Order: sequence, then structure tokens, then C-alpha cells
Amino acid sequence: MRKMHGFTLLEILLAVSLLAIMVLVAMGTLSTAVRAMRSGERVVTQTDSVRIAQEFVRRQISHAMALPFQREEDTGMMYVFEGDEASMRFVAPMPGHLAKGGPHVQELHIARGAKGLQLEFTHTLLNGYDEASAASAERPPVLILDGMAEASFEYRGMTDTGELGEWASQWDAPHAPPMMVRLVAEFPPERRQFWPRLEIPVMSGALGVANSALPFGSLRDNEERRDRRARRPLQ
Repeated sequence: MRKMHGFTLLEILLAVSLLAIMVLVAMGTLSTAVRAMRSGERVVTQTDSVRIAQEFVRRQISHAMALPFQREEDTGMMYVFEGDEASMRFVAPMPGHLAKGGPHVQELHIARGAKGLQLEFTHTLLNGYDEASAASAERPPVLILDGMAEASFEYRGMTDTGELGEWASQWDAPHAPPMMVRLVAEFPPERRQFWPRLEIPVMSGALGVANSALPFGSLRDNEERRDRRARRPLQ
């Protein structure tokens, strides 16, 4: 009669150990692949958020209109464009279905949020606009981009000699739009995001400066107007 042979305990333990090692290696490889996939998705999402924010900011600022949204009672000066390093206010059409009702008074504001500096957007219909009522409306701002380490607006206009002036952190000719606006921003190194150079020509800027009664350079040192129309600082 033929003798039957089975597996020894040592052989079974060795087989189980080899199987466990293979399972661990497979799980490690799968975990690494999942982490790489999620990291890639995160980078794509962050890149898309920067691209979308730049497209929106470029569209709104480039379409700024030379329409006054406020009149200064003591001087009679019309305010067309206000801007400093943390915020700007102007009139422009809204995109898509939001354009119904006509142009809006729009504001881009850099504020401090939970993840760092963030870019916020608010808008109010120009028809019937009043600064006091708009401020008390308590409409929550729209978050355009967050997580920035540094961010500031800069403006460029025509000098009284008809040449392009230097970039400045304060727009001191609110009666006319600037020629160009740029948003300078940087992200923390750990976010692995990059803010491409964004310099935006304002289509109404050349016409507005040419038709204005006061040139850009003549208002740069007007501290009285700057104090009277001081913009809110970073929170």
C-alpha cells in the first residue's frame, strides 16, 4: 500500500510567512500608488484654482468701466476707481446670467483667513448704489482664492508728461481708471503652488486718463484725500 506524506508544521509556517510578506509588499505598493494619485489630484486642483482665479480677476478688472459709483459732496469729484494694496472698487459688468440689471459696483479685497491670505469678491448693482447701504447689506463675500502667504494689488497710470508711470500700491486718481493693474501673490512652500505673473490692462484706462481733468501724477501726494477715503486694512 502506497504511503501518504503531508506537510510538516515548519513547512506550513514558512508558507504562511511568505504569503504574509507578499501581502504586505502588495499593500505597500498599493498604498504608495494611492498616495501618489491623491497628491497628483491635489496638485491639479490647486493649479486649477489658481487658473480660475486669474481668469476671473483678469476678466473683471480688464472690463472695468469709466462709470462713477459715488460723488464727493464737498468737491463734486466723481469716483470711478478706488484702489490700494489690499482692495479695489470699480464698476464692471458681471459674467453670465449675473449681468442682468446692468453693471455692478465690484470690490476685490485681500483679507486674512484660516489658511492665510484670501482673495474675496463682493458686488452690488450700480443702479441705486449707496456706499452706506451696501456696507450694511451684510452680503457674504465670494471666496476667489485662499492660502496665500503674501498678496497685494499694484496700479500703473499715466504721468502728467503722458508716459506710463511706475507701479504704485495706491491709486490716487479715483476720478479715472488706471492703465494697468496687477496682483502680486506668493504661496507658502508647502502648498507647492505658483502664482504666475498677472498684469492686467484696463480697457477703459487710456480713455479715462485722457479725458480726466487731473493727471495721475498730480494726486500722488494728496494726503487729505487719502485720509478721507482710506480703505479698510487687512483683518
